[in-house]
Amino acid sequence: MIKEFKEFSTEALLKVANEELLQLYKKSEPIGLYTFIWSRNSDLNIEIDGVTATIEKNKIVVLTPEQYFKFTNGSDIIVYQFNREFYCIKDHDKEVSCMGVLFYGNSAISVVDLDVKEQNKLDQLHKVFLDELDTVDTIQAEMLRMLMSRFIITTTRLIKQQNNYNKLGKQIDLLRNFNILVETHFRKEHTVGFYAEKLFKSPKTLSNNFSKFKKSPLQVIHDRIILEAKRLLIYTDKSAKEIAYEIGFEDASHFSRMFKKHTTISPSDFKKQLKLEPSKQYGLRNIR
Repeated sequence: MIKEFKEFSTEALLKVANEELLQLYKKSEPIGLYTFIWSRNSDLNIEIDGVTATIEKNKIVVLTPEQYFKFTNGSDIIVYQFNREFYCIKDHDKEVSCMGVLFYGNSAISVVDLDVKEQNKLDQLHKVFLDELDTVDTIQAEMLRMLMSRFIITTTRLIKQQNNYNKLGKQIDLLRNFNILVETHFRKEHTVGFYAEKLFKSPKTLSNNFSKFKKSPLQVIHDRIILEAKRLLIYTDKSAKEIAYEIGFEDASHFSRMFKKHTTISPSDFKKQLKLEPSKQYGLRNIR
């Protein structure tokens, strides 16, 4: 089952589906849309950015458009996908926008745990989604956007509770804004100082604010650079030198040293091992 809503005037797109939609991702590729995958009553086996993962039942995994995704197997799945034109251009509160906590609250991939109460709540919401997709009238688009907003608000509340974000107060906003800036500028800007200035903080103040998180600002920057390098090594035929230039290194040897520091092998050896052991995974992002 794959249901679609398209709005000609804005090019908005929404998809509501089951595992049939995921069957289209048998080969790892950028997922292309903001995506929620809800594994309801059985485990889901997938690959994200080269990392194989099993998502247990009653969990929702959240993906951004640029992430590489591959579906292995799973059943009884609900999938929601939408593009920027459907949801992101609307005036939402920052916490539940396309730059919100679900998508950029952490450098790890977001997974939302559902208890029985929340499962029932989202089951009812899903039924309304399906009804509205079959109701074609002049207010259908607004109703579907409202339903998606409700879904995102519900899952945002859950992820905040599950990760104790409420106790962090303004620090989580700082982390989210930092992650957004890194996502925007990591191909050219590799220093903490650049991002600190954008956030109107000193590098020391920024680092102090990260003390409650698992990674320092520099680690977040480096992890994003290495993730992109791995994506390009795995999914393209570009040389290490070409990749180094693409992600902001004027000196390819500097890139090679940094890559080896984080992965224990050079970019060229990484590429060779992929050819020798294509089933081996070399992903970076944690799935929580």
